[in-house]
Parts: sequence; C-alpha cells; structure tokens
Amino acid sequence: MPATRGELFAGVTVAIVTPFKDGAVDWDELGKLVDWHCEQGTDALAPCGTTGESPTLTHDENERVVGFVCDRARGRTKIMAGTGSNSTSEAIRMTKAAKKAGANGTLQVGPYYNKPTQEGYFRHFAAIADATDLPIVVYNIPGRTASEISAETLARMAEKCPTVVAVKEATGKLDMASQVAALTDLTILSGDDSLTLPIMSVGGKGVVSVVGNVVPRDMMALVKACAAGKFAEALEWHRKLFPFCRDMLGVATNPIPVKTAMKLLGRGNGEFRLPMCPMDAAGEEKVRQTLIGYGLLK
Repeated sequence: MPATRGELFAGVTVAIVTPFKDGAVDWDELGKLVDWHCEQGTDALAPCGTTGESPTLTHDENERVVGFVCDRARGRTKIMAGTGSNSTSEAIRMTKAAKKAGANGTLQVGPYYNKPTQEGYFRHFAAIADATDLPIVVYNIPGRTASEISAETLARMAEKCPTVVAVKEATGKLDMASQVAALTDLTILSGDDSLTLPIMSVGGKGVVSVVGNVVPRDMMALVKACAAGKFAEALEWHRKLFPFCRDMLGVATNPIPVKTAMKLLGRGNGEFRLPMCPMDAAGEEKVRQTLIGYGLLK
C-alpha cells in the first residue's frame, strides 16, 4: 500500500451541528460547542458539513460560521471547513473564504443533484485545487449526492492534485476503502461512525464523526487503539459504540437524532431548519433510551 500523504486529519474530526435559535444561527451556543470540543481534546472540527445542515445555510452564513469557528478555536484544534457545493464556482468562493479565515483544510462533498460524469468530478475538484492551496478532503457519499466518485477518479485526483490529501469514505462499501488504499496515498477517513474500525483495518486513519458531537473521547479512544495496533481494545470500543452509532444515524436522517440527543443532554434546543424537522415522540423516546443504554442518561 502506498504511504499515506500528510495525515493532516488523521484521528477524529467531529462534524459539528449548527445550533439555531428562532431561525437564526445561535452564535452563543456555537461558541460553547467549540469550547467544549477544545476541552475534550477533539482532534479537529468540521463546521458546515451534512451534520451542520449546510444545505439550509446561505453562502454568507457558511462563511460566517466557518470564520466564527476558526476564530473561536484559536488554534486549539484543527478546522476542516465544509465548503462544498454542486456549483464549482461557489465551492471555490467559499473555500477561498475558509482559507482567509484560517481553516486547516476543506471538506468538499461531491457535487449533488446534477450527477456529474467521472470527468466532471475530476474537473470540479481540480478547479478547486487550482484556485487555492487549502488541503482538500474529498467527501464521497453517493447516498446523499446520487452518484459515486470512483476509486480510479480519486486516484487521478491524488496524482494530479497535490492538495487533495484525504477522502471521507461514506459509500458504505469496505471494498471501496480497500481499493482507494491500494491505488492512492490519500488519507482515508471513515464517513460512517460504525465502520470506523473496519475501515481502519484496511488502511484508514480515522473518522469524520457524527457521534463525536456527544462522545468525542470514546471515538478518539477507538481510533487511537486501532492506530496503535491494539485491536482487542479497539474492538471493545467498537462493540460499546456500535448501538449508539447505529441509532444516531438510523432512527432518523442525520442530524436529527444527534441534535435530539444533544437537546436531551442539555446541550442546545434541538432546533432545525426545514426540511429537517423534529422527530415524533416515539422517535425522541428511542433516542432517550439509546442515551440511557449508553450510560449518558439515567
């Protein structure tokens, strides 16, 4: 397997939620969230990703949230700014803004809805790489975008675009992670919390985590154990975390369960922007029982 390039975002990057209050970004709550993660020792934060409800943030809000998180973190943790778009020019503009704000890298989702060809994917990411020197994490999530970036296209990016340093692997297919590891020197990050251990077993270096919004230290313990070759310990963490990961991503569409969990734990009000909406009483009770089962609520 090729040596991994950079490993800038090896470890646990938490895709943080965006708190809202009366329809607007809740800056006070966002500041508390950043401070809490810095206190927890979270390796990196990814604002304005899927978990941060980026599709309902305006481009101005995206830039303001990224800038706020960079400023609030003040170098205490790394920032992987979500600046992807299905418009290449908009992705470039937001990525330049993230660079100016002090982000350490950018999370670039594959263009959604318009379903580009593999050549289109390559040209999209190459254009972003040409426009700024900010390290790029390619986010491959066909369940959200409606099409998949092939391993061969990722290998082409790795060869032609030095600033493409990693891939957030969220196809749900272990074969894809194995193929990317065989073809490229990209850092592979799990895009599904429950697949972190399996992906690391074939060469992955960490995770961009949803459940890390609630239990970042536990996710870091799993990743560190695996990275150190302590696989029995890593397996114990995997088995402990698995039901929690399953429910946080399975009871309803992300980020509804994790934002609900945070509300139940007294961290935020659980407000969403349409088309995301609160779950019904039965769904919220399921999340409550998950938290009780994990030992986070009595």
